[in-house]
Amino acid sequence: MPENAEKPCLLLVDDDPLIAETLAYYLRSDFEVLLAASRGEALDKARRRPKLPAAALVDLGLPPTPHRPDEGFALVGELLALAPWLPIVILSGQGDEANARHARALGAADFIAKPADPELIRQTLRRVLSYDATAAHGMELVGRSPAIEKLRTQLRQYAGSPFPVLIEGESGSGKELAADALHRLSERASRPYLALNCAAIPPSLVEPTLFGHAKGAFTGAVGPRAGYFEEAGEGTLFLDEIGELPLELQPKLLRVLENGAYQRVGETQQRMSKARVIAATNRDLKREVREGRFRADLYHRLSVFTINVPPLREMADDRLLLLEHFRNIYSRQSAVAPFALSPAAEARWLGYAFPGNVRELRNIVIRLIARHPGRSVSGEDLEAELDTAPGMPSGNNLPRDDDELAGLALRHLRETSRFSLDDTLNRWEAAYIAAAQQLTHGNVSQAAKLLGVNRTTLYNRMEVLARAHGGPAADRR
Repeated sequence: MPENAEKPCLLLVDDDPLIAETLAYYLRSDFEVLLAASRGEALDKARRRPKLPAAALVDLGLPPTPHRPDEGFALVGELLALAPWLPIVILSGQGDEANARHARALGAADFIAKPADPELIRQTLRRVLSYDATAAHGMELVGRSPAIEKLRTQLRQYAGSPFPVLIEGESGSGKELAADALHRLSERASRPYLALNCAAIPPSLVEPTLFGHAKGAFTGAVGPRAGYFEEAGEGTLFLDEIGELPLELQPKLLRVLENGAYQRVGETQQRMSKARVIAATNRDLKREVREGRFRADLYHRLSVFTINVPPLREMADDRLLLLEHFRNIYSRQSAVAPFALSPAAEARWLGYAFPGNVRELRNIVIRLIARHPGRSVSGEDLEAELDTAPGMPSGNNLPRDDDELAGLALRHLRETSRFSLDDTLNRWEAAYIAAAQQLTHGNVSQAAKLLGVNRTTLYNRMEVLARAHGGPAADRR
């Protein structure tokens, strides 16, 4: 790299100061290294930069649970909420294959287990930064499935309206692409299109960023500055991660949506906005409203039109079209021959649920190009790239916190192509009843006590299960 070239910023997150400082020293010739020792510190430093980091190197075991990967997994999701196509390399002593697979499914570009050669880390970071995510994302929706055709129809229907649109969808599904399409298909296409990620800036700076500020309005406001509403003019303002908007600021956004009026921070002069607002979220905003974290009136104003971007598991053979789309782009960027899927690998590709959606698919394609250029990828080769961790825990191992339990259920549904709640509950119930009878040598009273139900209830459940499976009724003797 030329000496006067601007170095890309690398966010390095590790709670071991010796490892962090050693890597920072080794990588400083290629990167401006931003050090953080915890999830909170990493997010705070990333948000406070004028420009988000170009890449991140993240340890999974972070405080307050350094011997578990939970904080690292959470940080991967939060960093990708700030910058959806941010290249994240996981560097962790927790190098078991399940953690590696899950980190990649969440959106990490690659995984390196500790102890690692610093030169391997440098080369991996260079490789993931060599791909142009913007070019790969493209300007068109890829796919021919009913789910994607429905999305295209909605985009055409709502593009010409001046009213807000709320785009809902899972992380990694491409909500920002749908917002971009709404703008390009509208009469505002020649006017400004501005995007603000509400999760990417500190809460205290959201208001001046949106509405602008007067000179001296707060420490650091050395001069007046226009906000996003003003700069968008009569174009489109895309507010990503709208569920992160501070509660105290929500009435001011509601006011703009209702009559266009707003004020710069530190001014009394009323200004008017003619920008169209598009918002996006991967949260359940109705639940956020019920729990008091999002205003009901703002939700109803934002959701005049609602679009749901389909998860990849609902897009059938579009998974092959997306494979071809990304493979062509990245093999050209890498100047290598594209790989091909063997019949077994193609069948597995079509059967995988892609819990990380399009972002996960894209990253898998990038890794396959790097590891199998010009070769056939076997089913075993592909399996090594997929998140095949087991589903939900059960019984006393279930989390006590309802939000954590809901998160586990969400992950399980994302990882399962076809799901039946009745079948799942019946199978678990039958398995526990069978296990209890085995442990008690067929004594129904003792089995009922072991399962925490009374004897009559257990008999009734055994009879229902027996009828459902065509077996004999339970013996009540």
